[in-house]
Amino acid sequence: MQGEGPYEEVPTIVVERYKYILNQIHVVNENVYRFFAIFQALATAMVTAALGLFVGYSKWGISADTARTGVRGVLVLTTAVAAFTVLMVVIGLLSWLDYRREECELTEKFFAAGFRTLPRLRNFYRWYETYIVFFIVAITAVLWILGESTLVARIR
Repeated sequence: MQGEGPYEEVPTIVVERYKYILNQIHVVNENVYRFFAIFQALATAMVTAALGLFVGYSKWGISADTARTGVRGVLVLTTAVAAFTVLMVVIGLLSWLDYRREECELTEKFFAAGFRTLPRLRNFYRWYETYIVFFIVAITAVLWILGESTLVARIR
């Protein structure tokens, strides 16, 4: 691949590595949505199970203590799924930062200085991952508040 002006020929291995880096950045971005979708599906199923237990425990002959424990167990399980999802999003973000760093180093060396700048952590409020993590944490907190104050408190 021949560059224009003062640029030397870029080795094929560098071009292939650059393509790989860009692909990995794309994959990391897609994975965030996959993990979020899995969280949404599992949280919905678990909340449905807790509501089903709340509505049907007396008809099914389940004691109030067992029903309360079951609802709390579902909340704990939902919290565990939320924590795992947040962990996966954070790991993905760290991988994305690493690939971007490598991309910047590659373009700096083989293309032009300052062609790509490193992402700044202070711009976290612009990253969609920030709001996905915030949403997951907020939903989990709301589920605990509503679960304890509405479901568990009314199981007698």
